Amino acid sequence: MHKDELLELHEHMVMIMEYFKDLEDVDSSLFEGYDELDVTPNDVHMSKSEHKHAVFVLGNALATAMSEDEFSDAGRIGKRMKELAEDAESKL
Repeated sequence: MHKDELLELHEHMVMIMEYFKDLEDVDSSLFEGYDELDVTPNDVHMSKSEHKHAVFVLGNALATAMSEDEFSDAGRIGKRMKELAEDAESKL
């Protein structure tokens, strides 16, 4: 994936996150890990690796917000996103 495509994906995921943050039954603290990264789609000067890590961290949070439990489809996706985020972080 090219960096511009990754930035676009990142931007769409942030829009989804904002939707979930507005819902009353979703714990907004799920997104604290992503917020702490301080990497936004507008930070074009940051490396592709940093954006990839942010996308995986955000993907994990979004999947967790959608999951019923760790064994649901979204729960399994969240677990895989967490693994990918950890791998991406180790390469920063």
